[in-house]
Amino acid sequence: MPDANTALLAARPSQTRLSTDTLRRLPPAVERPAYDRAAVTPGIVHIGLGAFCRAHLATYTDDVLAAGEKDWGIVGVDPLSPAIRDALKPQDCLYTLLVREGTRDRLRVVGSFLDAMATGDQLEEVLALTAKPEIRIVTLTVTEKGYCQDAATGSLDEAHPLIRADLAAPTAPRSVPGLLCEAIRRRRAAGQPPFTVLVCDNLAQNGIKVKGIVVRYAELRDPELAAYIAENVSFPCTMVDRITPATQDADRATVDAALDCADAWPVVTEPFKQWVIEDRFPLGRPAWEKAGAILVDDVHPFELMKLRCLNGAHSLLAYLSVISGIETIADAMTDPQLPAIMHRLWASDLIPTLPPVPGTDIPAYTAALEARFRNPGIRHRTIQISSDGSQKLPPRLLEPARELFAAGKAPAVIPLAVAAWMRFLLEKDEAGNAYVVADPMAAGLTRIARVHAGDPGALAAALFAIEDIFAPELVAEAGFRDAVVRHLDRLMTVGVAGTLTAFLANP
Repeated sequence: MPDANTALLAARPSQTRLSTDTLRRLPPAVERPAYDRAAVTPGIVHIGLGAFCRAHLATYTDDVLAAGEKDWGIVGVDPLSPAIRDALKPQDCLYTLLVREGTRDRLRVVGSFLDAMATGDQLEEVLALTAKPEIRIVTLTVTEKGYCQDAATGSLDEAHPLIRADLAAPTAPRSVPGLLCEAIRRRRAAGQPPFTVLVCDNLAQNGIKVKGIVVRYAELRDPELAAYIAENVSFPCTMVDRITPATQDADRATVDAALDCADAWPVVTEPFKQWVIEDRFPLGRPAWEKAGAILVDDVHPFELMKLRCLNGAHSLLAYLSVISGIETIADAMTDPQLPAIMHRLWASDLIPTLPPVPGTDIPAYTAALEARFRNPGIRHRTIQISSDGSQKLPPRLLEPARELFAAGKAPAVIPLAVAAWMRFLLEKDEAGNAYVVADPMAAGLTRIARVHAGDPGALAAALFAIEDIFAPELVAEAGFRDAVVRHLDRLMTVGVAGTLTAFLANP
């Protein structure tokens, strides 16, 4: 991605770059910050500069700044690479949000990011910034794997290489738990009250889970610091929702043509967005509710609904689609069988595990999800959604399966989704086209798949033995194991279409 950006800009050196100076020359149809950015000061440090936060958190905050609040600008920090920082800085951290619905495009230049940094070469600057009193919230979008968690238990993976490295050199952290812990320590040493940690990733009870991870890391480093964090640092839970596919070169070309200037890293998204936030901010917060956020006492029902119905369905569709050669979710929704499988997943396995969600009709919610999935303007690539399955399957699908068994019921569709993930690990689709399995456990998972490529039972057994993914009590359910092996055998012998035909006729 960084190389593509560099090459793209190098190919058009005469084109003006998006910046504060070029804002006033943009076409009238392009929305732009309706406030004086020079008068805005930072109040939020955001860790994880990917597309999602720039389509979600940044737009809510942009609306708050436009409403007159001036002390909640965002400084973005990338913990992985300087690429997005290096793309945004020459643009005064402005970027374009391309909102797509069918064939209609709406463009908005977002101004809430005031600066961009990277921990790789600016770690001390980042830590110094988080110690400043004006920084009252640290937000995060680093994906499930970014928290160095054990996916099966949700606790800190104490053997994770980054965690071990941070414990050996805690004042120069490389992991997210280490970074948060050191930032809180330095802030405490400076006599500042702790900032609020606001997790915006797809983890059930995300604030509670990440607090447990950070506290456990702190216990291994300094028990006194751990006690301070446990008692004094607020980690509200959140539910975030906006489909945001990876930006493609064609999207950049569309944006550049509409702006008549170059934007190195625009973001593509759908019109829909939702943010449900537990309202616990000791040092204050932006009035995000004025921008449409929902402030509640308990986020859990909302996040379970989204994590299971949207993300769980996405995982099912992604694995079946990748192995059958379907490129996007919108394409999957035109398949004669996949929507029916998704409907059955919702009705039989996921909706029955949900608590009541205040103010929400869940069948209407899933109907709206289907309409969003069918949006042809959003090319959400199934290979992108397929990433990090070892981290995503437990909260999205395996936990609801365990809950169904505990209630005396058996999941109908989840075993098929698990089998599709196992088949996906073979790294080739049904036409023989290779793809890359992107996962923090990819090396071990794909090695297992290669060893047992001709034996569905042995492949499933070897993967079931990985307790970081599969809880022993779920694997102990003979009905679950047998169903996964049966579906995996069909996927490997008759393919996706044949498997789904048999499933829909007799699940």
